Amino acid sequence: MAPSPTARRPALDLRTVIRMPERGPEAVESSGAEELPMKLAERIEANPDVMVGKPVIRGTRVPVELILRRISGGATEEDLLEAYPHLTRDDIRAAVAFAADTIAYEEIVETAAHSD
Repeated sequence: MAPSPTARRPALDLRTVIRMPERGPEAVESSGAEELPMKLAERIEANPDVMVGKPVIRGTRVPVELILRRISGGATEEDLLEAYPHLTRDDIRAAVAFAADTIAYEEIVETAAHSD
């Protein structure tokens, strides 16, 4: 019997894969071009020799992830600029834009469900 169209989808299990297309920050331009005129590659880089290849603010060892976690914890731009004086407002905005662009291209692929 086919599932009801109103039936709720089961929660994704650990075998769900989030696949992102092969592309680096140099291939991505911010979707908010009028607010963030620079290309992300001018601000964000991923180098295997820096922070194990995690995306960082170019020329620093400050990972994009750190900026996002601080913002999610309530930090303001001013807080980040005080804690990391070598960053600029554009660096912080580029980190957020990079994350948004990365999520925009995610593709969720469900694998075979396991039996309970």
